Amino acid sequence: MADTAVNLEASPAIPIDQARSSLTQRQLIWRRFLRNRLAVIGGIILIIFYVVMVLFPGFFSPYNHLVQREDYLSAPPQLPRWFDENGKFHWRPFVYGFTTELDMERFEWVHTIDTSQKYPIYFITRGEQYKLFGFIPCNVHLFGVEPPGTVFLFGTDELGRCLLSRILHGGQVSLTVGLVGVILTIILGSVMGTISGYYGGVIDNLIQRLVELLMSFPDIPMWAALSAALPPEWSPAKRFFAISAILSLRNWTGLARQVRAKILAFREEDYTLAAQAMGASDRRIILVHLLPNAASHIIVVATLSIPGMILAETALSFLGLGIQPPVVSWGVLLQQAQEVAVVLDRPWLLLPGLFVVLAVLSFNFLGDGIRDAVDPYSN
Repeated sequence: MADTAVNLEASPAIPIDQARSSLTQRQLIWRRFLRNRLAVIGGIILIIFYVVMVLFPGFFSPYNHLVQREDYLSAPPQLPRWFDENGKFHWRPFVYGFTTELDMERFEWVHTIDTSQKYPIYFITRGEQYKLFGFIPCNVHLFGVEPPGTVFLFGTDELGRCLLSRILHGGQVSLTVGLVGVILTIILGSVMGTISGYYGGVIDNLIQRLVELLMSFPDIPMWAALSAALPPEWSPAKRFFAISAILSLRNWTGLARQVRAKILAFREEDYTLAAQAMGASDRRIILVHLLPNAASHIIVVATLSIPGMILAETALSFLGLGIQPPVVSWGVLLQQAQEVAVVLDRPWLLLPGLFVVLAVLSFNFLGDGIRDAVDPYSN
């Protein structure tokens, strides 16, 4: 009976081990990644951000982010409601209108909620025209209200521009700068690190001295100096790619050192020595045997580098040295919140900072999850 009990207790582990051994490395990585809830949540948030802000910002924005409205300067947020002032429930959400009065002490127009004005929110409605994917004219929005009503969910800025629309379009720039900068970082860091680690000698010394030279400069002053050197007559597109290149100029050094360390270890492995003994070319050894083994580490480093790119672009734009108006980014939007008096009167101007925090945290959680998942056999 004791032997039978032992067999019954051990038998459930056999199918589990067999199932685990039958999975491919990709399946094991995916299963381990799904076990990290923070990484999954971060990935979902980033997918939502890139779909809403990068692909379809005009559709999800209720208004054109560049249109100024003189009647709604610094208007507070209009929150959607289902219950009116009498406690009556409405199946269709609505927003209250504004009553505008002149503050004689500060000589500013003050907007207050007027419960006598109700504007139902309609979904998949037509509104101000925008360009889908940058070139297709379209006027269909996710939600809106009928004129003369307005729906400023995040309020407006000092020029009467819808802050929600500007945050969505600003995310398109800030999130894309991170991707473009990381792509350039991966290319430079992988190439320089592989060459340095594989060939060694004089080439290794030259590359490492270059890395040390670039790493010796402080980040913000160097980026600020290079950004200030850009010609002011450049178009927003040219300035956008120039900022991306500047951000990657400093960031590739860390990846190059890490890739170099990996290549130094991989080139002493048996499979590398066997390939060299069989007469394989350096190109084949690097592309077939070395880089694929370092690919998981490169992906992890790239994922963790994107938050730094976003924060760097935000800092440069906040200082007035990055993306310039009329192009909008999260850093440009945060410029309006530099003064304490402005923040106290219009705290909704700090909302772009919340999206920066969410994006950075999501990338960090995702990077940590990928880093743990690439080793599916660890505990």
